[in-house]
Amino acid sequence: MSDAKDKQEIYCPRCEYRPKDDDRWDCLPSCGTTWHTFWTGGVCPGCGVKWPKTQCPSCDKISPHGEWYRHPEKEQEESKEKALET
Repeated sequence: MSDAKDKQEIYCPRCEYRPKDDDRWDCLPSCGTTWHTFWTGGVCPGCGVKWPKTQCPSCDKISPHGEWYRHPEKEQEESKEKALET
């Protein structure tokens, strides 16, 4: 049986852009390291800063980093449970 969190998707909460493997973010103004923020959960591998927000390379909007991670199966289950409560 697969766990719902195994089906995690990552996309911009504003425009639904899905990060590509060649997208990169810069640790500025901290250490200047360039890396893929979703490979490290928003933690800079150069200096260890955990970035609470992430800028979308497509729409340029800034959103809380955690809002990029989606669990469609889990969200669908939660929606069904809420519907049953009403």
